[in-house]
Amino acid sequence: MTTFNQIKGAIFDLDGVITDTARFHTQAWRQIADQVGISWDDALQESLKGIGRMAALELILKHGHLEQNFTQGEKERLATEKNQHYLALVDTLTPADILPGMQALLDDLAQKGYRIALASASKNAPRVLQNLGLTAYFPNVVDPATLTHGKPDPEIFVKAAASIHLPPAACMGFEDAAAGVAGIKAADEVAIGIGDKCELRAADVVFTQTQDVTLPHIQQAMNRRDFHA
Repeated sequence: MTTFNQIKGAIFDLDGVITDTARFHTQAWRQIADQVGISWDDALQESLKGIGRMAALELILKHGHLEQNFTQGEKERLATEKNQHYLALVDTLTPADILPGMQALLDDLAQKGYRIALASASKNAPRVLQNLGLTAYFPNVVDPATLTHGKPDPEIFVKAAASIHLPPAACMGFEDAAAGVAGIKAADEVAIGIGDKCELRAADVVFTQTQDVTLPHIQQAMNRRDFHA
């Protein structure tokens, strides 16, 4: 396994790692569901995690047994409307919405010369970074439009490593979802999970809270091979 001292790059997911925009997706999709008369529940909300806009809309319509009631053009208009709702909410973000500890981690990485990249499936990631005041930390953002496969495929993490001119094995990736962790591992990068230790058990190191994610803590966990910090 890669040692801590061999790591030269840090690759970040965005939602759930640097900030929390999942609540905005939920609010925007609920507005669309209400508009077309579909009831919302926790199971529907859970099913939408980590999937693309059109696929999410199809799930919502299927949930209300309305998947045959809309033309493709009408579906595309609903998806566009959802994105407009979402972007209006994204534009309320400020640096105060950076998750605890993440600003300090980015500062430490930058000061110590680590190369940093973003590996988010969100097409709106640059806008989110701008509103958080973090654009300068991420000169390298993988464009999801260039991807053939989504997570858990490793493609986005391999491209992120290439964007900072490092082999994947010299990078660590930060993720809060099991599919993301699987992608990091498949890319042959060190996986730093943030969240539930059972759900993210495939990660090399797991922190339950963002404020605990520091370079010294990562180094300690890797050095002692205690993979669940």
